[in-house]
Amino acid sequence: MTIRVLIIDDHAIVRAGMRMLLQSDAEVEIVGEGANGEEALVLAQQKKPDVIVMDVTMPKMDGIQATQKIKQQMPEVAVLAVSIHEGADYFFQMLQAGASGYVPKRAAPEDLLRAIHTVAKGHVFLEPGIAKDLVADYLTRVQDGAEQDSYDGLTEREREVLVHIAESMTNREIAHALGISVKTVERHTENIMSKLNLHSRTELVKYAVRKNLISLDES
Repeated sequence: MTIRVLIIDDHAIVRAGMRMLLQSDAEVEIVGEGANGEEALVLAQQKKPDVIVMDVTMPKMDGIQATQKIKQQMPEVAVLAVSIHEGADYFFQMLQAGASGYVPKRAAPEDLLRAIHTVAKGHVFLEPGIAKDLVADYLTRVQDGAEQDSYDGLTEREREVLVHIAESMTNREIAHALGISVKTVERHTENIMSKLNLHSRTELVKYAVRKNLISLDES
């Protein structure tokens, strides 16, 4: 399966570097490039990419605004944020806007390729250092009383399903691992979302990381 990728970054030299890297992957096809969020909106409609590699801070319209608008119009498109900024504020804003992952520009080239393949499959890519920020944010919210934790209300089976979802397993893979049907997995997932007041697999993964239910190794 070919992954159609749109590159959005306001620096031409960064786009050139990404282009060279992505062209080394036979499963990736670059369908277009843009220099700001406004161009991202137009190109997303024209090119119908599977993944948009989106810079965060850009002129005219930043990556946060562009991601939010694109996800509203084309929810099936995965957005992967790539930024020089590693502060938690940017990361959380991009996830809130609908991004499926966040890769610092200091990351190794293979990390970017791995992230593209991960989000293209509908999963979430979390760089380990940023995942630690998620955990810290969760703990702060609990202390402030801003996070109502309903984890204790999950059944043992629902907790198992939640962990497998966070490990980027498909419903079919979860069903095989637990010896249950795909429909049963789907029912458990619906129950988990209802109990935790979450609305997507992305939110479930973020919740699992904040709860430290899964570990992300540095490899």
